[in-house]
Amino acid sequence: MKIAMFTNTFTPHVGGVARSVQGLVDELRRLGHHVLVVAPEFENVAPDETDVLRIPAVQNFNGSDFSLPMPVLPIKVSHLLKDFQPDIVHSHHPFLLGETALRIAVSCDAPVIFTHHTRYEQYTHYLPGDSDLLKHFVIDLVNGYCNLCNAVVAPSRSIADMLLKQGVLSPIEVIPTGVDPLYFAEPEDGAWRHRLGIPEDAIVVGHVGRLAAEKNLPFLCQAVCRFLLGNPAAHFLLIGEGSAREEMVAEFHRQGLQQRLHLQGILDRRSLTSAYHCMDVFAFASQSETQGLVLAEAMAAGTPVVAVDAPGVRDIVVDTHNGRLLSLEVIDSFVEALCWVARLSAERRMQLRQNALQSAEQLSVVNCVGKMLELYYERIRAESALPQIAESRWQKARKRISREFEILKNYGHAIEDTIHWLPLIKADEKPAETKKDL
Repeated sequence: MKIAMFTNTFTPHVGGVARSVQGLVDELRRLGHHVLVVAPEFENVAPDETDVLRIPAVQNFNGSDFSLPMPVLPIKVSHLLKDFQPDIVHSHHPFLLGETALRIAVSCDAPVIFTHHTRYEQYTHYLPGDSDLLKHFVIDLVNGYCNLCNAVVAPSRSIADMLLKQGVLSPIEVIPTGVDPLYFAEPEDGAWRHRLGIPEDAIVVGHVGRLAAEKNLPFLCQAVCRFLLGNPAAHFLLIGEGSAREEMVAEFHRQGLQQRLHLQGILDRRSLTSAYHCMDVFAFASQSETQGLVLAEAMAAGTPVVAVDAPGVRDIVVDTHNGRLLSLEVIDSFVEALCWVARLSAERRMQLRQNALQSAEQLSVVNCVGKMLELYYERIRAESALPQIAESRWQKARKRISREFEILKNYGHAIEDTIHWLPLIKADEKPAETKKDL
């Protein structure tokens, strides 16, 4: 099968979506499928990439670690995609290259699948004029994009329910991002703790991820600091880079805990596996996830999770089974949950680890990519079942114009709906779409 992937973020960028797309691409290629990735330029791109078309992009957009791809493909790239003739087009974002995916799908008569990786309304702080009005506009725009696709992939059931509640009409399939349980299950020999100066009998709280505003890191930092203050033998292992790192480090210094904070930047896969095995508990407070890939990775290493209830998170963390899932974002509750894990007997902690491993097994990359292939074939069969009529150049051009109109119409509808919603903003009322429970 020929698959064209369109994504606004890809390696070497480090983040959940980039890793999700890379993992999917790698497994599809391993199974013998021909995958062409269309992605923006990033700094330090490997010179020997195969089957990746890089689009000129603005680096570090608005101070973030994201690249902003140019919204229009060069003509020669468009021609290459037409020559490739994909059987299916898979979009991983609703904007920029996601819109290009819609255009290419029409030109190639291929169905288009969209994976809803991100709760985009949680990322509007990267844009000028961030406001509740902008959040509502973004939600409306994403819903409209979903309805221009042949099918939508939700990484978790809670995200699928959210999309249905928001009015998405296209078929929705729940297919999580897969992890490799065998890889992450490789045992750690204790060398990491020794290298970091962490005693063997210490309780290690860990966190992995982009250190960015949307990850609710001030809350996490305060909770971990309070836990460490009450548990003198505990340590915190922080892995990742981002704009919030400096403030997190400063908070540990203010609390006099800098000696028990162990900072590691971006790690390669083997080192990341060892780091997960260093941890006794993985701490997570983000409210902006659709799945939370790091949760599955931590569990694949047998590390239980303490997290705040949120979409995506509640689909994998089961309270007292493979960790603790807190219904409210309260620091005292989070600290007590960390203490609960620390107080467990060796036997009970081992059971928690075994449950975490079983949870990760259900998210194996083999199972998840198998489900994705089933969806691909289903959509291709559905398109093939439609009457096939030879089209003239004019008819093909009309289809492309129609698709362009649909894209523009989606923007127009989002603007119109947001204007109608404006009185609610002024009355300081929030609609259901932006409430935390979605």
